[in-house]
Amino acid sequence: MSEPKPHALNHGFAWEPTRGPFRIVTAEQARSYDERGFFVLEDAFDHATIDAVAAEIEPLERKVEEFLRTREDGTLFIAKADAITFTTHIVARSGPARRFCGGPVFQDLVHDLIGPDARLYWDQAVYKKPAPGREFPWHQDNGYTYIEPQRYLTCWVALNDATIANGCPWVMPGLHRGGTLEHWTTDLGYACLDQSEGGVPAPVRKGGIVVFSSLTPHRTGPNETNGVRKAYIVQFAPDGAVCLRKRGEGYERLPCDAPERQYRVLEDGRGVAS
Repeated sequence: MSEPKPHALNHGFAWEPTRGPFRIVTAEQARSYDERGFFVLEDAFDHATIDAVAAEIEPLERKVEEFLRTREDGTLFIAKADAITFTTHIVARSGPARRFCGGPVFQDLVHDLIGPDARLYWDQAVYKKPAPGREFPWHQDNGYTYIEPQRYLTCWVALNDATIANGCPWVMPGLHRGGTLEHWTTDLGYACLDQSEGGVPAPVRKGGIVVFSSLTPHRTGPNETNGVRKAYIVQFAPDGAVCLRKRGEGYERLPCDAPERQYRVLEDGRGVAS
């Protein structure tokens, strides 16, 4: 087991405690978020709401699966036909999904865990098909695309029950407090840890959310069942956040404000209609 190292761009990061008053987060959840990097918010949405969102995702996910099957090896980066699909930017193609991601549950979570001014940063559905032994490695969301400020919010929404057997998230508590870690490339995606000792499973029922920081190392286990594990990952960043992209010997800073998908959800603490 090797000691995790900080990302080359991570200099002097300090985790700031989460402070109230809170709209939706309890004091215990805020403490868990600060100390462990995550908490589970069960029953955030009723089944009718989740089914309506899933109905928007399904035809788009089928197109992704069909495309992957046209490729010689069935893969594109970390996606693989009949194993795992990533359907991105659903809000740019679905009014109901756009309203869902800008709705009151997320507005309240953003207010409590980011602050009064925030935008949707990213949305994607991840469907994990039955594939025994195929897990998704330990990583931080900020390890895939480096964002400043490093700390943003990931909401892992369960579209059906996520269990240990079908590939629920696992979290490595505490490491988020050091900021972004160095990542390396594996056959299954980027990785920042080479061991699982100390990892904590986060199973969640349909309609619940695993809420964690962009800096929280997490993985998902293999789907050992006969069904598809379905999740919708919705991420929010402070207004003014920038993406650092390698350019020559340095980095260019690109604003995270694409109007069709990175829209405001909170302005001065007030919800913005999406």
